[in-house]
Amino acid sequence: MIPASFAQPLSPLSRLAALTICATAALCVHQAAQAADKFTYITNWYAEAEHGGFYQAQATGLYAKAGLDVTLKMGGPQVNLMQLMMAGQADCVMGYDVQTIQVWEKGIQAVTVAAAFQKDPVVIVAHPDVKQFEQLKRKTLLVGSAGQVTYWPWLKTKYGFTDAQMKPYNFSIQPFLADPNIAQQGYLASEPFSIEKESKVKPTVFMLSDLGWPPYAMTVVCSVKTIQARPKQVAAFVKASMEGWKSYLKGDPTPGNTLIKKDNPNMTDDLLAYGIGKIKEQGAVMGGDAAKYGIGVITDERMKQTYDLLVQHKLLDPTKVDIKKTYTTQFVKDMRVMP
Repeated sequence: MIPASFAQPLSPLSRLAALTICATAALCVHQAAQAADKFTYITNWYAEAEHGGFYQAQATGLYAKAGLDVTLKMGGPQVNLMQLMMAGQADCVMGYDVQTIQVWEKGIQAVTVAAAFQKDPVVIVAHPDVKQFEQLKRKTLLVGSAGQVTYWPWLKTKYGFTDAQMKPYNFSIQPFLADPNIAQQGYLASEPFSIEKESKVKPTVFMLSDLGWPPYAMTVVCSVKTIQARPKQVAAFVKASMEGWKSYLKGDPTPGNTLIKKDNPNMTDDLLAYGIGKIKEQGAVMGGDAAKYGIGVITDERMKQTYDLLVQHKLLDPTKVDIKKTYTTQFVKDMRVMP
């Protein structure tokens, strides 16, 4: 039985107060649900350690704390990131200076707003007998289609390599393992690990950035339209992502790794650990200008180096591309996420 005191009807005043409380609570719930801005970012490959900071920001709530509801999507060998972004299927994508600058010739207005990697992690992997980079002039080099129109012309000019010694790389390490006269392209935390695991021999690894190759990598690239329409969201995404990199490399990377393995079930713990170790060892994220100005920084000087290199090797028509339109420092110059 309901006690009489609880069965009494509410007075008009009490009823109004109760309705006001309910309405206020409902409004608060609605506002909380609407508070986070949706934001989509597509990476350049299957989820891996080189994407760790972005996944860490997602896993540890840094994006949510910044007021964003972020969707991270994996790229892959057949994914045209620029096309997807310009079609409105992503707010920003993981880019690469060379491509971001070059697409302006095609009328694609893509802008680099931050660089997670101060060093491009592309490497040339050779057998242990190769001690000096110049020795590769006597080897067959396997280079992928993207490399053939980016760093290969630079290698030919600077180190005297020839097209006659270059063959296409088909993303398999088996030709390398079968032929001691072959060297191949790779990524800092991918092919060297696979080769060492398969052959039980540690290969010689040359990082092109250590040899003078200037581009940034793992960049955040947005369309001009997104930057103009959503500057606060872009700023929030960039800062939270770089805080994610700091957490991933200096804290416990487990949250980020868990999400990486969820997106990419083929990823293993030992490969992730190897990748994190190499990123730290090379100072790819926290070294260089990042040590002085903060993770994610881009500078006018570095961007000009890449631009000039492309012009020098006739990979870019300077009359069609204004370097200052291809990047902006507005989101990183005062961010200062210090290592």
